[in-house]
This record gives sequence, structure tokens and C-alpha cells, in this order.
Amino acid sequence: MPNDHIPLEKDRRQAEGVREKAEGSRQDAEQNRGFTERRRVSAESARSEAEEFRRLAEETRVIRDQHRDALETVRQEQERLRRAEEVARAAGEEARVAAEAARRAAMEAVNATAETLKATLENMKVVEEMRRTLRDIVAVNRLGPGSN
Repeated sequence: MPNDHIPLEKDRRQAEGVREKAEGSRQDAEQNRGFTERRRVSAESARSEAEEFRRLAEETRVIRDQHRDALETVRQEQERLRRAEEVARAAGEEARVAAEAARRAAMEAVNATAETLKATLENMKVVEEMRRTLRDIVAVNRLGPGSN
């Protein structure tokens, strides 16, 4: 029995080796679990960032569409204003033509009034001349052959 302790010692060393290997494997597994957890966290973070980028891209698209709609509204308003300006310009031109016609009509009316006044003056001269003639006839008739 003196050698009985050798197999026990051998078994103990073997068990110690197995235990050390198991501890090493456990530590490796723990490290792997740590790496796996870090990778999982990193992947989750990357997914979250990707989702955030997708959300931001969608918001950007919405804003871009809103800007496009706003620009189209502005363009349509500018077109309406351009048409209104064209109508106003045409109305202004018509008003200018009408004002010119009214000015010509007023000038013609002034000329007609001047002609009427001239004719009235001529008629008054004729009437005045007829009065003188009648006064002279009346004066001659008073002084005439029967008045002696």
C-alpha cells in the first residue's frame, strides 16, 4: 500500500488538470459571452442608429415634399399675380385709350363751343347792324317829308 498514494496523487493531479481546464473553458466561455454581449450591444446600437437614420431620412423626405408643395404654391401664386398684372396692364391701356378719346372729345367740344360763340358774335353784330339801320330809318322817317 505504500504505492496506493501514487494513483491517488495521479488522480488528484489529473482531476486538478481537468478542473483547471474546466476553469479555463469557463473563463473562455465567460470571455466569449462578454464578446458576444458587446457584439449584441453593438449590433443593437447599430440597428438603433440605422432606424434613427431611416426615421431622419423619412422626415427629410416629408420636409422636402412640403418644401416642394410650398414652392409649387408660390409658383402658382406668382402665375396668378402675373395674370393679374397682365389684366391690370390691359385695363390701364384701355383707360389710357379712353382718356385720350375723352381728351379729343373735350377738345372738339371746346372747338364747337368756340365756333358757336363766334357764330353768336357774328349774329349779334348783324342784329346790332339791323338795329342801327332801323334807328336810321326811324330817324329819317321822323325828319322825312311829312315832318316839315
